[in-house]
Amino acid sequence: MAQYEMQFTPLLPSQLLMGSPFQPGTPAIAQFGSFSGAQEGPQGYPYPHHQYSSAPLDLDARSRTVYLGNVPNDTTPEELLNHVRSGVVESVKMVPEKNCAFISFLDHSSAAHFHSDAILKKLSIKSHDIKIGWGKSNPISPTVQMAVSQDGASRNVYLGNLPEDISAEQIHAELSKFGPIDTIKLIRDKNIGFVHFLNIATAVRVVQQLPYEPAWAQRKIYYGKDRCAYISKTQQQNAAQYLGISPGYEHILANADREMLSTALAQQSAAAVAVATTAGGANNVGNRTVYLGNVHPETTIEEICNVVRGGLLHAIRYIPEKHICFVTFVDPTAAAQFFAMANLQGLAIHNRRLKVGWGKHSGPLPNAIALAVTAGASRNVYIGNIDDNWPEAKLRHDFAEFGEIEQINFLAEKSCAFVNFTNITNAIKAIEGIKQKDDYKQFKINFGKDRCGNPPRQLQHRILSPTGQHDKDGENNSNSAYFDKNSSVAYGTTPGSHVLAQYLAQAQQEQYMYAAAVAAQSYTPESDPSHNGYSSSHAPAEGNNDDDDEAAEDDDENKESAATTDSASSPNTNSATTTSMEEKLDDLKKQNSEEKVVGLAIES
Repeated sequence: MAQYEMQFTPLLPSQLLMGSPFQPGTPAIAQFGSFSGAQEGPQGYPYPHHQYSSAPLDLDARSRTVYLGNVPNDTTPEELLNHVRSGVVESVKMVPEKNCAFISFLDHSSAAHFHSDAILKKLSIKSHDIKIGWGKSNPISPTVQMAVSQDGASRNVYLGNLPEDISAEQIHAELSKFGPIDTIKLIRDKNIGFVHFLNIATAVRVVQQLPYEPAWAQRKIYYGKDRCAYISKTQQQNAAQYLGISPGYEHILANADREMLSTALAQQSAAAVAVATTAGGANNVGNRTVYLGNVHPETTIEEICNVVRGGLLHAIRYIPEKHICFVTFVDPTAAAQFFAMANLQGLAIHNRRLKVGWGKHSGPLPNAIALAVTAGASRNVYIGNIDDNWPEAKLRHDFAEFGEIEQINFLAEKSCAFVNFTNITNAIKAIEGIKQKDDYKQFKINFGKDRCGNPPRQLQHRILSPTGQHDKDGENNSNSAYFDKNSSVAYGTTPGSHVLAQYLAQAQQEQYMYAAAVAAQSYTPESDPSHNGYSSSHAPAEGNNDDDDEAAEDDDENKESAATTDSASSPNTNSATTTSMEEKLDDLKKQNSEEKVVGLAIES
């Protein structure tokens, strides 16, 4: 059999992440390794098939420390750590004279999550793009290890039974002697406070020594939860979709194993990076804007929002005269998942399939919007206790001054209404502005749920059923698993939960086929060592006698005769094979060209 030398570049570098499905030597999903390992299911989806091997890992992949470069020299530890939401931090070291910092986590999975997330979202501090890399980790001291394992130690020290008149300045003066402080938070109505230090070792000393000081003898002193280990609602939703957990049950991840969750989120971020770069190149990393083309002229912006699923929207811009639309998500991971799903399964409105690609790079999400989203903001405004006789025209008129409206929805049976804007910024302005109008002071005004944040409909029947054996239609679902939050099955993967993996597997296979076709086209019989029937297995061995040599010569003559006969009986075989391969190559080139045109759509 002829061997082709293929020019083939894997879509995912092996050093991208340790513990991800793309890293050899760790639990891996088969479609990212060898295509032969992926098994097809009844619907044609490759089932995630976990593989384990003992290949050595890169030293950087074991690190717990993330390096941050190009950090403004006036950045405080608090400002830096405000961007960390991936796990318990063991220590923080600022090096302002070199414009860099080092953040060490308790475990590698948390570090990998922050590393991949910072790359995906293009971390920026004070308008400086931060360089992300791996640093060298020092061993955790035995004292800290024991405190963490036995007492749940963290950088955060809880202070209870505080005097009512104590101030943050007083606490800082008293406790800064133990070491530098990150933040101090006081909750006056409960007489408690939380002090975050820059490392766990300092917090351990405070908990051990402070109770013996007379001024603190009557206070409660113990460890609190590290603010950097906070699991946001967006993270819960992303991890739930990636792990195949049913919609509405994302909250169980709040109490899930942190290392498992961090690993899942790190894998998801790494996959999102790969999806973004596959179609848009390296500069497309962190892009939150997806392009939709070939939109039917009768399509409304409401109909477009009805088919967009998988993440909260930052903004949607529809240009009907050009039959195009640009959808910008809050989270780049959600954008990558929507892009992958739309390309895998198609997206249609009015029976017309849309072209799906990447739009002009959105840039990172503004900090003000990120904070608002953390507090529950969306582009949907909820109006409660409203009379069902309230005119929709008045509602539209009063809210239109804050920005373009996508949809107004009345629920008469619940005495409420929802106003969906095309931009989350306008919804934030509306929440503040509408409360100042006398006509609306009687109503409850708050943020509603963005329907675009719901899981994709194509995935819903494949996601694990929390009720057990049946899907949403009441039918027995062989792909569902019994839901037990103490069982690993609850966090198992399903064919629909790895849409990023499916897209990359398909793209990898197309790239492989293209490389094979190119190699086959350049193949010549003279370059094949087995040409004319000669093979190393038939070469005479050293020390053979004359009889063996004669037998070998007879065998060679027979092979040459057979080759001549075959050639005479089918003189056009090689020509037909070459023509067929050229046709396949032309088809692949044409398909690849069309995909690039769609994938590189740029907002004008």
